[in-house]
Amino acid sequence: MALLPILHYPDPRLHTVAKPVAEVTPELRQLAADMAETMYAAPGIGLAATQVDRHIRLLVIDISEEKNRLHTFINPRILLKEGEIVHEEGCLSVPGIYDKVTRAEHIRVQATDLAGETFELEANGLMAICIQHEIDHLNGKVFVEYLSRLKQTRIKSKLSKQAREAM
Repeated sequence: MALLPILHYPDPRLHTVAKPVAEVTPELRQLAADMAETMYAAPGIGLAATQVDRHIRLLVIDISEEKNRLHTFINPRILLKEGEIVHEEGCLSVPGIYDKVTRAEHIRVQATDLAGETFELEANGLMAICIQHEIDHLNGKVFVEYLSRLKQTRIKSKLSKQAREAM
């Protein structure tokens, strides 16, 4: 397994719309494993392939405290959205930035697993938020784009300053 570099906002590659996965291959399973290792090391609770500069419809999520309930979603598609929840979100591609985002409170998602089987999952609360957040990445959208233009400008400035200071 390998840790993968994570793209940071406002990298334009984060706006690439991911292509569907045609088949589950050993290479795809390895990428999913590497993504999980990267997510756990970051540390985070979700990671989309777009964030590691692989533009395919693949994401991994584990919201458990013990980090032992990994979910892998290939070609995820939200079938149902209900309710509304406002929750503070962060993102591995936008380090150190947190803000409130409104999302559906309950969703039903359809996806394929690493065995190539199609499944559906009902999700509420944090799991529903995380799935929507990661699917946004696959669609080329970063959570800060839900915020006002002023907040987006401030975030870009802050991240640019952090990048300069890190050099």
